[in-house]
Amino acid sequence: MTVEPLLADSQAKLGAALELVFASDAGYAPFAPGRIYSPQEREPYDALSDRFLRAFESSLKFFRTWERVREENVSETFRDLLLRMEKIGLISDLATWIALRDLRNRVVHDYLPDELAALYAAIIGEAVPEFRRLDAAIANRLR
Repeated sequence: MTVEPLLADSQAKLGAALELVFASDAGYAPFAPGRIYSPQEREPYDALSDRFLRAFESSLKFFRTWERVREENVSETFRDLLLRMEKIGLISDLATWIALRDLRNRVVHDYLPDELAALYAAIIGEAVPEFRRLDAAIANRLR
């Protein structure tokens, strides 16, 4: 595989992950923390969480691939990586992605049922808009 196909492959994987997050967003209904959900009723929320995690991790892999393909040096820290992605216009800002990393950490670790509504709302209200922006920015940069 040559260099540019690596970037194209990474973009395709990220695009597939983002497409699933956007599908979850389209069918999202706010989570009611006091309600008892059946396993079938919980499936869309579990899918949303899993899809968010996959999209976040795929984004980071894409950023690292972009760096290796398009930049002279690779970043030594997560913060430096995000600052570079902000500078080239792929992400809106460092603070948003630090917040998304925090959200990712809260999703993967144990959390109280009362926190689920806030987690799902943050995915829909914070992550999805940023992922949509990222998707458009990548499409514009790689045309």
